[in-house]
Amino acid sequence: MHAIEFRNVDFAYSEEGQRDFRIRQLNFTVEEGEFVAVLGHNGSGKSTLARLTNGILIPDGGEIRVFDTLLTEKHLFDVRKDVGVVFQNPDNQTVASIVEDDVAFGAENVALPREEIGRRIDFALHAVGMEEYRHATVARLSGGQKQRIAIAGVLALKPRVMILDESTAMLDPRGRREIIDVVLRLNKEEKITVVLITHFMEEALLADRAVVMNRGEIVMEGTPAEIFERHEELLTYNLTLPRIGTICKRLREGGMSVTDTLDIASLADEIASNLKGGNAS
Repeated sequence: MHAIEFRNVDFAYSEEGQRDFRIRQLNFTVEEGEFVAVLGHNGSGKSTLARLTNGILIPDGGEIRVFDTLLTEKHLFDVRKDVGVVFQNPDNQTVASIVEDDVAFGAENVALPREEIGRRIDFALHAVGMEEYRHATVARLSGGQKQRIAIAGVLALKPRVMILDESTAMLDPRGRREIIDVVLRLNKEEKITVVLITHFMEEALLADRAVVMNRGEIVMEGTPAEIFERHEELLTYNLTLPRIGTICKRLREGGMSVTDTLDIASLADEIASNLKGGNAS
């Protein structure tokens, strides 16, 4: 079943009588339970895609369906319950000073019973590994911890789809890895459909499918391995292989059997295994 479906979608910003198209005749689908990475440089249209998916922006043409529900003003509330968005800056999503109050905010706004809200808080904090911070002050958390709380606030609504719109952009490498680990676990264990919008190429390695956008259009699509094999084409869209991806590619070109990975330790194990087995040329 399609979790998200764009059919010939157009969207343009209007300024001083001129229309600046960010999305052009876009056809795009995400299957239920899939993990899709959307890649592209600044201005490629990937964040516009995120905002269109849950009705923050309304398309100028075409149609958008979420679990086969047509995204219209009439169905906006239902779609937003199904599609949660986590943005780049967690401080912009913080509404309460104490962690549990912040996580509860969305669930309270849809008038869930108090007992159910408590269960949702427990579920969401456990899912992002922040149970021990339930009574902590949000302002005193690290950037990565704040982003986990932002994710927990979305999870408390139990969405079927989670969109992360450059949600790791303001974090250091360790914080980015923590968030991606959480997202992977939610996708695999909770069966939440994930759309990861990013310009960090290494994050796309973990997705089921990668999509590259340029000037409001999808210009490349396939598994991360298939996308990264087209290295020269990526360069034309101002995208490059992550450093570890380049290392893996060079090792394979040299005759060593290694898989694409973000984990240096697992790559080292594969290299050692190859050397032991005499697989390197």
